[in-house]
Amino acid sequence: MKIKNVRRKSIVIVFLLVCTGIIFYYSWIHNPGLETETYLPLWIRKWSNEYYNLRTAVPFVVLGFLLEVWQRLSNAAATANRCAFRLKTILIIVVVVCLAEGGQFFIATRQPDFMDVFFGISGGIFGCLVYHVIQKTNFLFSKNA
Repeated sequence: MKIKNVRRKSIVIVFLLVCTGIIFYYSWIHNPGLETETYLPLWIRKWSNEYYNLRTAVPFVVLGFLLEVWQRLSNAAATANRCAFRLKTILIIVVVVCLAEGGQFFIATRQPDFMDVFFGISGGIFGCLVYHVIQKTNFLFSKNA
């Protein structure tokens, strides 16, 4: 049982690192319009150019969800105060979004945007909420089964 939990936690950590890498990559590319990213489907490029700030929230929804999964798999999460773990998740999201936006100071064609910080944090919090809604729904259905 312990090995299975370690394997799950390792998989979640890999997904967390990949998600964070994707966030930094798309935050630090030279062209913010994504026209040069031809491997992305055209509808994603058009959507991301139309909803410029909202596109920042999308990867942070995934990051917030994965952080909550990681916290859940953590042994300390079962015994410690859950409020402290939610605060830790939000703090990690804030650090990642501030690093992603702060890195744009060093790219001549990019400029940081406070609304991206707001949407990133909002997306991360929404991802946390989605995780907890899924947990509550699973609990309710497993109780009635």
